[in-house]
Amino acid sequence: MTIFSAALLLFLVMDPIGNIPLFLVTLQNYGPNRQKRIIIRELLFALAALVLFLFGGHYLLRLLHISDSALTMAGGIILFLIAIKMIFPATMGQLGQDMDLEGEPFIVPLAIPFIAGPSAMASVLFIVSRDSSRWPEWLISIFLAWLASGLILFSASHLSDYLGKRGIIAMERLMGMILTAIAVEMIMNGIHEFLASLPR
Repeated sequence: MTIFSAALLLFLVMDPIGNIPLFLVTLQNYGPNRQKRIIIRELLFALAALVLFLFGGHYLLRLLHISDSALTMAGGIILFLIAIKMIFPATMGQLGQDMDLEGEPFIVPLAIPFIAGPSAMASVLFIVSRDSSRWPEWLISIFLAWLASGLILFSASHLSDYLGKRGIIAMERLMGMILTAIAVEMIMNGIHEFLASLPR
């Protein structure tokens, strides 16, 4: 896995296009300047969470005695479920959360789980499990995916006006199709690794 492919995987999992309506609904009661400050703050929280999983993920895997093949298959299944939701979006927010929240959002739900959700964290664990010694490359991948997602979310209102509801749905479904192929490939690789590890 290259820096670019890892960054692309994380970008698709973060699903910034699909998060545009969720951000707009959550921040609709705040002025444009306040919205920008909130988005920047939540993006930084999300980046911190992903970096934490990057450096602490392999210790967690060792503690839980999770094999690489199991992690690969689990990650593929999670990504497949996320991809299905992207292709066939539900009326509720991501992970079925109610969007009617009181008070200014703080970490939840914008940073976690909209940006750095369970699927993004699982993807970071999967990436670092490939080769933990390449952590500088994975850190760059996380930053690139985070930066691209941040630019899209920071321009959410303008993109929403430009693309329209149908355009956003079409873009999200396209990203979901790509993510489905990646998820199936991960599941197949996990099965192959498991079969290869069996004694002969």
